[in-house]
Amino acid sequence: MKYEISPPKGLIQINLSELWRYRDLLFIFVWRDVKVRYKQTVLGIIWAIFQPLLVMVIFTVFFGQLAKIPSDGVPYPIFVYSGLLLWNYFSSALTNASDCLIVNESIIKKVYFPRLILPISTAITPIIDFFFALIVLLGLMWYYGFAPSLSSILILVLLLLISLLTALGLGLFLASVNAKYRDVRYILPFFIQVLMYITPVIYPVSIIPARFQWIMYLNPMAGVITAARATLLHTAALDGRSPIIALGISLLIFILGVGYFRKTERFFADVL
Repeated sequence: MKYEISPPKGLIQINLSELWRYRDLLFIFVWRDVKVRYKQTVLGIIWAIFQPLLVMVIFTVFFGQLAKIPSDGVPYPIFVYSGLLLWNYFSSALTNASDCLIVNESIIKKVYFPRLILPISTAITPIIDFFFALIVLLGLMWYYGFAPSLSSILILVLLLLISLLTALGLGLFLASVNAKYRDVRYILPFFIQVLMYITPVIYPVSIIPARFQWIMYLNPMAGVITAARATLLHTAALDGRSPIIALGISLLIFILGVGYFRKTERFFADVL
């Protein structure tokens, strides 16, 4: 059977029926990445727990104790860990999605399948690390006297979905660019590091003057992390506008990312 990969006629076009037909392949890619991540490794699961804990300790010493950065009235360790929980997922999903075409170059050149499956699968895989890290957060909440409610866990799942859409949207765009210009894989770690410091991971949004806070919320991860702290740690009353704004911007990023990916995917096999 012969397939022709052509650009969509509109801004975005996703063949959902085709993706559904290839759902088994999506599962295979996810399972492959999970096995590579955890099979025959000593630090697989341990690293998923130890890495955010180690970063939390370092940030607590330097930013919480030495720099005296405020934490909205909650202990700084759990304050910064709650931010790292979602940020680490976002950064891992973005990195994996942006590099997925290069990693799977040989498969792309040999056989047809919906190319969207690759970034989707690589963005889903880090959710496993997220849930291991979430167990540690629940332990910290118990230690510091915070009781999670069912509603807060449900909101956290919604915030994870927003993080997924944001990472996937950016990852689709960067993956397309990376297929032609390999500089992206070297620039991206620096970009993610800078983005972390302009996202309220180690500091609260409240330290920013109120008239400038709207600029911060143009970054959907700022709304995600702020809402997570409000619902889990009660740092402030949960403002329903911040997750809604984050969802709207993440959807826009996702639509633009898919649109660019679909416009350029017919060239992937040629430029890789």
